[in-house]
Amino acid sequence: MITIKDIAEAANVSPATVSRVINNGPKVGPKTREHVKAVMDKMGYRPNINARALVTQKSTSLGLVLAELMDPFFATYADAIEKVARKANTQLLMSSGSVQAETELKAIETLLNHRVKAMVVHAKFLDDDTLIQLARQAPGFVLINRYIEAIKHRCVWLDNVAGGRMMAEYVLKLGHRKIAVISSDFAIEDRVQREQGIRESLAEWGIDLTDSQIVHAAPNQEGGEIAMRQLLASGARFTAILAYNDAMAAGAINTLYDHNLEVPKDVSVMGFDDVLQAQFCRPKLTTMNYPIEWMASQAASLALDYAQGKQPDRDVTYKYLPTFVARNSVVRQTG
Repeated sequence: MITIKDIAEAANVSPATVSRVINNGPKVGPKTREHVKAVMDKMGYRPNINARALVTQKSTSLGLVLAELMDPFFATYADAIEKVARKANTQLLMSSGSVQAETELKAIETLLNHRVKAMVVHAKFLDDDTLIQLARQAPGFVLINRYIEAIKHRCVWLDNVAGGRMMAEYVLKLGHRKIAVISSDFAIEDRVQREQGIRESLAEWGIDLTDSQIVHAAPNQEGGEIAMRQLLASGARFTAILAYNDAMAAGAINTLYDHNLEVPKDVSVMGFDDVLQAQFCRPKLTTMNYPIEWMASQAASLALDYAQGKQPDRDVTYKYLPTFVARNSVVRQTG
């Protein structure tokens, strides 16, 4: 294993000089600094980041906790965080919460154990009190896609109720009155809030969303297929489907075509998120754009600012609204 002493001998400088170069310290001229770095590169030396953090009491890392690694939504989220980290010349440490409270907690604690002071956390299954306590341990702890009143200045979140209302209002204005919903079976607030918004909007038009008109399944393409099959088997009548996300919408469309029902001629289908998949569905998917890139960038910038000592404005909240994206999977109901 190559040590600082080995680098010092090869560069013909003192170990203290090598240490200053590694930690971007003063009292080292530009030529000497470049010379030492060249020797380090040639010898394949890589500084121990954890050891540096222990010495300097600083973390040069931005932590990221996301729910799933393969979901396109979270890939977009992670990419936006990585861009902020790269611009700030900060290392990104990433971990997955794997959609369960125990794993979310372990992912956050791992970052804390690595002395990461700035982190963006997507946690849907941990309770509020636990997250509040964890936020007190890291000055740059920021929650994304979740709102907790006690730490509202650390929350970057989407108004899912408004999103649900906007979905329902759109198809209602196009003449649809027989509306069904396929939604996530995860016990998380996103699902509850979107369904709440849909119900509120339907109620204003004098329409009830009955139990037979809503099905819950896994929030992925397979879940969309399963939910759609259940709706068709139940005999529920509908001209429009509102899906929890684009993946479920895509699965629903597959099942409808399997049953000789055309989209949007026979059934209109609307998604949520506006991931890349929505643009390549056939037909292209009408959906709600979830501004996850903007939100992730905001969250990462806040985390780095707070970790560096900037005091948050406790009267400010970072709420975002989804926006409507019209494509080809929803049409006016004429019959």
